[in-house]
Amino acid sequence: MAGMKFVPGISMALALCVAAEEETTAGDAPAGYQLVFSQEFSEDGPPDEEVWHFEEGFTRNEEDQWYQKENAFCEGGHLVIEARREKVVNPHYREDSRSWRRSRPFAEYTSASLHSKPEYAWTYGWFEIRAKIVTEEGLWPAIWTTGHGRWPHAGEIDLMEYYNHGLLANVAWAGPGGRAKWDTGYLPMAEIGGEDWDQEFHTWVMEWTPEKIVLSVDGRVLNTTLLKDTVNEVGERKSPFHEPQRLRLNLALGGDRGGDPDKASYPSRYLIDYVRVYQKKDD
Repeated sequence: MAGMKFVPGISMALALCVAAEEETTAGDAPAGYQLVFSQEFSEDGPPDEEVWHFEEGFTRNEEDQWYQKENAFCEGGHLVIEARREKVVNPHYREDSRSWRRSRPFAEYTSASLHSKPEYAWTYGWFEIRAKIVTEEGLWPAIWTTGHGRWPHAGEIDLMEYYNHGLLANVAWAGPGGRAKWDTGYLPMAEIGGEDWDQEFHTWVMEWTPEKIVLSVDGRVLNTTLLKDTVNEVGERKSPFHEPQRLRLNLALGGDRGGDPDKASYPSRYLIDYVRVYQKKDD
């Protein structure tokens, strides 16, 4: 399209969105970086299914929610991930099952979890996500990435998790015996405003280079991980963080970290204003 700068790796619909936002996004780019991916969530309706995959059912960490795509939608310029108190029949229920996924006849809550499709994955860059979370017990919102392949060998980066009355910023890879080895940063809510902090939007950033991963919120560094320290201790003895990672956005409930979901208010909305990925121009 004449006069429009095409951004590599995104659809025409996304390119139009980038063109509309070009004045602001170009100004936000760190020196030497260019925008390669943008989701501004400016049109009401479902998220772009060319970009996002939606998880379904019970997934991980013995969490209490049933994931379903209808709990994620764009409204008022934001991606909304909505947690609801509602009963859903588990079609995989087996009375004699020892699996936590199959032994529950119902889910008492629903929510949504999205991750970018395999073609939307990046190695290194400046990842910026502006979002608003609710900091109540029972809620476990997250912004994170995973690599292609089995976990934790393919790596995980948590730009943001909220639970246990604080924000977490984590990096994981394969440690002894193939178990996850974590480098974790934790910031208590009491240090950044307590109960009033979640009344506003905040900006999470990951600066990921061949040497390190730096995770921050509103310019405050929560964790710095050197890639030389992230070598898998089983299988191929290399760091997974020289390979592409896909982006994930979800709102979990309860489970082994989130606390008691009965203590949260419903419906509860996790709002994402935008997702932007920049990479160095010579990469």
